Amino acid sequence: MNNSETINNMLFKTNAVRVAPADKPFWYTSGKLGPFYINTHFLSRDEETANGILKLIEDSIAEDKTTAPENIFDALADLYNSSETYKKTIDMLTDKASEYDCDIISGGERRDFFFSMLPAHFLDKDHLTIYKDLSTAYTDCNMQSKDAPKSGKVLHIADLITEASSYERAWIPVIRNLGYEITDTIAVVDRKQNGRKVLTDLGVNMVTLTAIDKDLFDHALANSYIDDAQHALVMKFLSDPDIYMKDFLADNPDFIAEQIALGGKAKERAELAISKGFASLS
Repeated sequence: MNNSETINNMLFKTNAVRVAPADKPFWYTSGKLGPFYINTHFLSRDEETANGILKLIEDSIAEDKTTAPENIFDALADLYNSSETYKKTIDMLTDKASEYDCDIISGGERRDFFFSMLPAHFLDKDHLTIYKDLSTAYTDCNMQSKDAPKSGKVLHIADLITEASSYERAWIPVIRNLGYEITDTIAVVDRKQNGRKVLTDLGVNMVTLTAIDKDLFDHALANSYIDDAQHALVMKFLSDPDIYMKDFLADNPDFIAEQIALGGKAKERAELAISKGFASLS
């Protein structure tokens, strides 16, 4: 089994990629509907484990950004030794990162940390931790604080690339403003939503372990992770997300009203869809 097949299997086994039943699509933060959801950090083992690590990341950052990398690293190192899926993912990323000539590996708050810190450790590279407020912590390969050099070549490792908005807004400007060079990035998953073009325009080459595309879902169907109906809906969505949502709502005219009646996030997303003109109550 090659690396692509291995990571694709693990994405479905850990529910990192989850395909909805045909009549119950997922809400996306944009207010649109889609038949699948991606939580790359579930590769840590499962949803419960991933959420526990996220909570530790949040608490560590809130307590002290300087010592946060060490606390996070300790938890991830323990996880590497106890989770087969996480170990395999990190080993693949480390092998890929070893092909690049870099001085520093970087990761951005929060989910990148799952995948950037351990490759830095195994490759004996310094790590640049980038926070959402654009502040940073510079550490050695064991996530111990050290003085940052004035120059260096950075390889950024991320969990998921969608439209590369975080790169454009934060990661790349922070790295370059520090005087460092970045020409390459690695991610676990390419969502194939224009991220590659955005990064190319920014002078950064992108490599990923897998992609959200027809091949991934063909593999899922062949291995019985999804059924024919789910596969058909995913193919329709990949072809044209807007037509997928329009046709789903036409076939399920009570869906929006039912979502509003549910309250909570379902209601919020349904009302967002209405406000943006993606859906209506009529």
